[in-house]
Amino acid sequence: MLKPIASCVTIALALLAGTAMAQSDEAESLDLLIYGATGKIGSLVVTEALDRGHRVTAVSRDPSQIELVHENLTAARGDLLDDNSIASLSIGRDVIIVSVRGVIGEKSPENALQRIAVERIINVLREMPGNAPRLIHVGGAGTLEVEPGVLYADKLPRLFIPKNLELEIDGQVLALEYLRTVLDVEWSYATPAKNFTNRERTGDYRIGGNQLVEDRRGRSRISRADFAAALIDEAESGAHANEQFSVAY
Repeated sequence: MLKPIASCVTIALALLAGTAMAQSDEAESLDLLIYGATGKIGSLVVTEALDRGHRVTAVSRDPSQIELVHENLTAARGDLLDDNSIASLSIGRDVIIVSVRGVIGEKSPENALQRIAVERIINVLREMPGNAPRLIHVGGAGTLEVEPGVLYADKLPRLFIPKNLELEIDGQVLALEYLRTVLDVEWSYATPAKNFTNRERTGDYRIGGNQLVEDRRGRSRISRADFAAALIDEAESGAHANEQFSVAY
């Protein structure tokens, strides 16, 4: 008789443990707002987040371009030039991930969408009651130091770079400079290696600080898929609050 009773107790404990684990997993699920969700990086970030059981609101100027269907995915129209739009989408989120590019209006680094987005989102989060979401901004490799006090952006051959790309590079530098003045909102500036690859996701990468990370052969690379994994790792851990970090092989 003791054996069946023990078996019943074992089963009951297993069921309780399973319930507790499910509740724990549910508690750890994040509510993410992702700008640039149809881009090469943003689309992979959306997939990575959903694969891990997080809830995602994918933002695009044209939500019809978001073709992925998932029970935890909501497609939304958003405008980073409209504070009301940012505020309405940000309510109740845990983390906002921004991966956008472009130049708005007059051709100057100040008008790079990357810089504008950072400042507008920070200003909105400052006005939110209670706990505001954390911001993870996808930066540019041009902001990384190649030697003390010298940025990779300073070493680029400007004559061979398209004008809009040059403005975006400089706009990313301005975005980081601005974020470094922000002390009252939690942010992270995630910086990829110099070169993106199409390598499949491995989950194996190195994290650096504000200096360019290279491998033994002097290459600075990361796949878009592994960079997306690093972004969701940061969303889950919050390991680099109010600082820049870089991702490379």
